Parts: sequence; C-alpha cells; structure tokens
Amino acid sequence: MTGRAMTVAGVMSGTSADGIDVALVRIALSGVSGVSGVRGVSRVSGVSRSLIDRPKVTLVAHEAFPYPAALRRAVLAAMNAERTSTAELARLNWRLGLEYARAVRATAEKHGGKVELIGCHGQTLYHQGKRVRYAGRDFACTWQAGEPALLAAEMRVPVVSNFRPADMAAGGQGAPLVPLLDYVLFADERRGRVLQNIGGIANLTAIPAGAGPEAVVAFDTGPGNMVMDWLAGELLGKKFDRDGRAAARGTIIAEVLKEERRNPFYALEPPRSAGREQFGAEYAARFLKECRRFSARAEDALATATALTITTIAESYLRLIWPRMMGGEVDFIVSGGGARNRLIMKGLATLLEPMGCRLATSAEFGLPEEAKEAAAFALLAWMTWNRRPGNVPSATGAGRAVVLGSVTHV
Repeated sequence: MTGRAMTVAGVMSGTSADGIDVALVRIALSGVSGVSGVRGVSRVSGVSRSLIDRPKVTLVAHEAFPYPAALRRAVLAAMNAERTSTAELARLNWRLGLEYARAVRATAEKHGGKVELIGCHGQTLYHQGKRVRYAGRDFACTWQAGEPALLAAEMRVPVVSNFRPADMAAGGQGAPLVPLLDYVLFADERRGRVLQNIGGIANLTAIPAGAGPEAVVAFDTGPGNMVMDWLAGELLGKKFDRDGRAAARGTIIAEVLKEERRNPFYALEPPRSAGREQFGAEYAARFLKECRRFSARAEDALATATALTITTIAESYLRLIWPRMMGGEVDFIVSGGGARNRLIMKGLATLLEPMGCRLATSAEFGLPEEAKEAAAFALLAWMTWNRRPGNVPSATGAGRAVVLGSVTHV
C-alpha cells in the first residue's frame, strides 16, 4: 500500500437512470483527521483514534451527462424486466461501457486532469438484497451493467467495478456502499451527522458524534425521486417536477398517503435496501391508480408522492436514528437531486427541525449535491486498489469487512 496521492474518477449511474455523474477525486493517506474542501470536519488535536488517519479526499471536479434518449429507453426497458433477450443485455452492457468512457474522457479533458484509476459502479439492472430460492438454492444477487474491459481499453486506465457482490458474499445486502465516504468526509468529534441522499431511492447514513466506523448505521429510507419522476413523465410529460412546483399546487391525498406508509418495507429494521424492484414503474402505476380513486388532478398525485418521500425520511430518522443521537443537535445534510427540490427541503425542515436537526445541503459543506455518490465510488476504487476493505458491515449487514470489486487492468 502507498501513501502517494492518486487522481481517481468515480462514475455513478443511479436508480433514476437519467444519466452519468463523474467525479474527479484526489485521494491520499493522511495522518490527520479532515478532508480538504469539506467544511465542519474536526481538525483539532485530541480527537479520538477513530477520527485519525482517514484518507484525505479532495474533490477536483464534477460533471453530469444525461443519457442519450435511445440509451435511456434501453436502460429503463432492461431494469427489472420480466422478458428481454440475451442479445439486448449484451449490447446494453457494452453500450454503457462506451458511454462511461465518453463521460470520463470529457470530464478529464475539460478539467485537465490525468486520471490514474477509475471506479465505475455501473447501471443497476437488478438488485435482490435478500436471499430468495432459485433453481433449488437460496441466495441474494445483484447485477450492474457497463463493460469494464471496454472502459479500461478506451481510457487506458485500470478500472475497479462490480463493487456489490463481495459484500453480499460476506452476508451483506450489497448496499448501501456510500457510508464509507460519508464517514471519511463527515465524521465529527462533537456533532452527530446524518447524511441523507435523495436520488431515485432515498438513503441515509447516521454517524453519532465521535463515533468509529463500527457505530455507523445506514439504510434505504424508501422512495426518493423515483415515484415523483415517473408521475411527472406520465402526467406532465416532463423528466421531473422542478422544485416541486406542480406538487406545491396540489393537495395531499391523505387516504393514499396513510395506506402507502403501511408498506411492510418501512417496518424493516436496518440493514435494508430497496430499488426499482420495490418502488419502480410497477409501484408508481399502482400508486397513480390509487390516487385517481380520490382525485383526477396530476398535482394531487405529485403532492402525495412528494409527501411520501418526506414523511418516510422523517419517520425513518425518528424511529431508527434519533434514539442513537443521545438528544444532541444533529447536522442533517441532504444530497442528491432531491436536495434541489424546494418543496422536499421545506417539508423535511418542518418535520426534522423540532427534533433538533439542523437542515443543510452537502453543497454547504463543500460537496455538490449530485457529486457525492460518484465521489464515493472513486474512494471505494482507491480502497480496493490499496487492498483495503470498502464496506461498512454495520450498514450492509455483512459478517465482516471485505475488499470490494474487481480490477480490470489495461
């Protein structure tokens, strides 16, 4: 293992399947606590050993690339598909590899960075975090598409990919994997921190003040933007409801919200993970059907879906995290596309601030809202390259910490 700094490109395609985020990250071993460019992290002497010698992480640049329309249609058609062909899946896998290479190359050229390693999460087509019987055996499984050999060949840089299976083989759910970055960037000696990401699925990481990584708790809280985005496409002909404007004109359908909050997923204890299998197009279509029993207005359906995201985040915090924070003030730091939805942020502030939470966005701490997950896979790639474990067992449920991913050399 070496302390030499490396520039790593992290590549992330989320469950919203709207495109690719690339983060260029400078990473090195550091003998002091703290992260360059991130405000509010302890840098004083006398901190606990758990906050010492974390990798030093500096975000160099971040770029977002929407999928071309034809590619997005192919991705959405393949996700959780009941029927498709091996030819379609093979072609999609390679087409995604080409698109990832294009995105990394464009980012590096724009910002003048020399990429030494790439961490590519890939596009999740199917994720089954729990054991299910298939062909006579019980097991969990996952599949992220995007051919790493093609990405490595196009960029002439080693690629770390396929991060989730090693955790699942160790008994975990393969998710969430962002908590390592959350801990490295945000763990603080004096303040509790909750990192709430609102992408297609919403997930949080909770770090009590002064805690070591073994005390980190992380899990999916439920739908983030996924149901809202589907409704916006179906009812408004738009990719998403910008700033929650349409939802703000609507009225929450109390009967639907009450019924949806009874979904058995919300009663699960951590670790728990979700995806399109739980809250994708099929769920959204049923959700809309229920809304139409009470109202034909698109705005009311969107208001109800937005309220579902807000309330399930707040209820997850109240039931599962608040007791762990020992009653102290907590920085509740939001990232992902949902951090730019004013209606969501206003709703979270209304519910969480009375519980002692100070609501903020990750951008206020020096990390753009939509860069965090890509930066996380840059860090995970660096950990793998240096043969360091990258999962947080208390978050995923794995029986042990393991080195994640597969390395594809040039």
